[in-house]
Amino acid sequence: MVELANEPLEPISIKPLGGKRRVAYFYDSDVGNYAYGTGHPMKPHRIRMAHSLIMNYGLYQDMEIYRAKPATKQEMCQFHTDEYVDFLSRVTPDNMDLFAKEQVKFNVGDDCPVFDGLFEFCGISGGGSMEGAARLNREKCDIAINWAGGLHHAKKSEASGFCYLNDIVLGIIELLRYHPRVLYVDIDVHHGDGVEEAFYTTDRVMTCSFHKYGEFFPGTGELRDIGVGKGKHYAVNFPFRDGIDDTNYKSVFQPVIKAIMEWYQPSAVVLQCGGDSLSGDRLGCFNLSMHGHANCINYVKSFGLPTLVVGGGGYTMRNVSRTWTFETGLLVGKLVGPDIPYNDYYDYYGPDYRLEVRPSNMQNANSPEYLSKVLSQVVQNLSRTKFAPSVQMQDVPRDAEDLGDEDEDMADAKDTRGGSQYARDERVVPGNEYYDDAEDKSGGKNTNSISYKDPDAMQF
Repeated sequence: MVELANEPLEPISIKPLGGKRRVAYFYDSDVGNYAYGTGHPMKPHRIRMAHSLIMNYGLYQDMEIYRAKPATKQEMCQFHTDEYVDFLSRVTPDNMDLFAKEQVKFNVGDDCPVFDGLFEFCGISGGGSMEGAARLNREKCDIAINWAGGLHHAKKSEASGFCYLNDIVLGIIELLRYHPRVLYVDIDVHHGDGVEEAFYTTDRVMTCSFHKYGEFFPGTGELRDIGVGKGKHYAVNFPFRDGIDDTNYKSVFQPVIKAIMEWYQPSAVVLQCGGDSLSGDRLGCFNLSMHGHANCINYVKSFGLPTLVVGGGGYTMRNVSRTWTFETGLLVGKLVGPDIPYNDYYDYYGPDYRLEVRPSNMQNANSPEYLSKVLSQVVQNLSRTKFAPSVQMQDVPRDAEDLGDEDEDMADAKDTRGGSQYARDERVVPGNEYYDDAEDKSGGKNTNSISYKDPDAMQF
């Protein structure tokens, strides 16, 4: 059995690891306008809250900020089926009665409702992750951040768990055009089933998910689920029980990631930072503090690989925005906090107005013996990937000629985006829905960047 590290995690002494790196940050100010519906736990507004906090801490000075071009139907179909994407593009609250059969077929309903602007919302999350991956490929940045992404439950032709479009899979497909091996790490409280399923039969992508398992959505992610065929041993699942805390999480997270880096030797990483693994989450059952969660991001960053960082779950908005802000600081090499600066959503952070998420006194059902046993099995499985998979050499399809920043702006000025922008501008938000009400007044450079994709070029 593997001995667990016994050193305590000292939150206050966390330091940015891996030095200063070039960071590209993707944000679309429209994202906060979308609402799943009254009472639904998923609130895209949390991304706008996080952005406002990030801007008011001055982190825009340490990264380049972009508004990615929304993913097109053709780009979405690199993973999703044509029929499913066509349905997403056509269904609206006004005509949904005409799509009754399709809603059942594509699992759109209660958890994944039809709402105004659904397809545009999918385009924003997908475009940010795809463009982030494309900029990593072109070595325009070392780290790309898309907090609007991370929707890991969406399947090839099915919505699931509040997720319609799997932006992560689309981003990984883009990375695979340049990188022989990509590592996907998921610290959401829920199993990253959609991403695992997409790459379950290939050794080009290793998926590694740390999640709650046992009578918990989506019900997948057993320790013995390791992949099949060429993908055998390239799916890693670490099932936790309720109440995992900072010290225990660190004691297994770091050894697993270190082993993967040594055995698998990925050349790029995608990191899903779901905030529902934080203590006090509305739907979660873990007991991580902000620093315990951020330690995972800090550790992955320390390996110095090109990294795409995406959001995910998280249903206590003030805690999600706090944590993603703190982690953005770590990614650009800065410690922010502890006092929250005035911002558009300052009242959310009372009564202490501090940048921290504290653990509770929740009981930890993960015994040292259990964690040690699971860790031993995971490391044993990883040792079977000792020789990194061979990837046949092939010509990388040529990108369209790179445009300078000035030319990119000019090119985007000509892009009318059909009529979708006008549709968004015409959206009326009820005045009594406070969380969707305020306009984003944050600063920062918002330019549309161009992403060049060749959907026929990538074969696993």
